[in-house]
Amino acid sequence: MRILIAEDDAVSRRMLEVTCRSWGFDPVAVGDGAAAWTSLQQQSGPSIVLLDWMMPGMDGLELVRRARARQPAKPVYIIFLTARASREDVVRGLLAQADDYVTKPFDHQELRARIQVGVRVIELQQALAERIAELENALNCVNKLQGLLPICSYCKRIRNDRNYWQRVESYIAEHSEAEFTHGVCPQCYEAIVKPEIGRLPVV
Repeated sequence: MRILIAEDDAVSRRMLEVTCRSWGFDPVAVGDGAAAWTSLQQQSGPSIVLLDWMMPGMDGLELVRRARARQPAKPVYIIFLTARASREDVVRGLLAQADDYVTKPFDHQELRARIQVGVRVIELQQALAERIAELENALNCVNKLQGLLPICSYCKRIRNDRNYWQRVESYIAEHSEAEFTHGVCPQCYEAIVKPEIGRLPVV
């Protein structure tokens, strides 16, 4: 899974990049907010973001707001990783719709655990999106006939909206995705087909 590291300090950025790679992620490291925003907008953008607050070009808070204002093709889990540790900063970061907030200096195992939470959330969101797409596709394929259908008691033709009487199969074919295959039921075979067979000339 691709993970974006947005950190302006070169040493910290390199350390996070190496650490995330050792955890099995595909890290992309940038040093300013503008580069992070460009990465987020790419079609192959990251699923997890480790985001510093104070960066040149665009700070982390603005980046989170922009990320949440757009409609990404896939979910993104954003973790603030910052030295801003006051209660007010934590509240501001989470209200901007960051998913988690970790303060520096941080414990590596705690950060790894929080990233794994993000991975599970992303996987659940992706599975849900796929299921919704399947249901929408199924609904698009279903075209149900509803309401009262005026049908002749004798010939069983149906009157359409143009006051024209149609055979049942042609009416249903026009108003649904159903297709017909014709056969003979046992009752019709005994009442109609069998007598006709009996009247055929013997060759």
